[in-house]
Amino acid sequence: MKDNVIQVKTFKFSLRIVRLSRHLNEKKSEYVLAKQVLRSGTSVGANVEEAIGGSTKKDFLYKMSIAYREARETKYWLRLLMGSDYLEPELATSLLNDCEEILKILGSIQKTVKSN
Repeated sequence: MKDNVIQVKTFKFSLRIVRLSRHLNEKKSEYVLAKQVLRSGTSVGANVEEAIGGSTKKDFLYKMSIAYREARETKYWLRLLMGSDYLEPELATSLLNDCEEILKILGSIQKTVKSN
């Protein structure tokens, strides 16, 4: 069975977000933003999983669009964490690059499904 690229990428991204949240809680004593980025960042992969298990094309597209919106929200929280100096620029840039890549893939999936 071939690995699903978006499934693999969003799972790895979720793991990074979980570690980030733990870091923010334990090292920075930042709980509110840590919870926000944890919620939205892990939701991306969860919605991709739901989409893959969807029963119809419409359901698949709906879940992928939720994953896209959650990725956009995660991008916002990451930018906010970087701008408020909770995240080192190098780490923030790495996470933002991963998030952008996921957004591009999710956007492409949505366009492809809509055009078929």
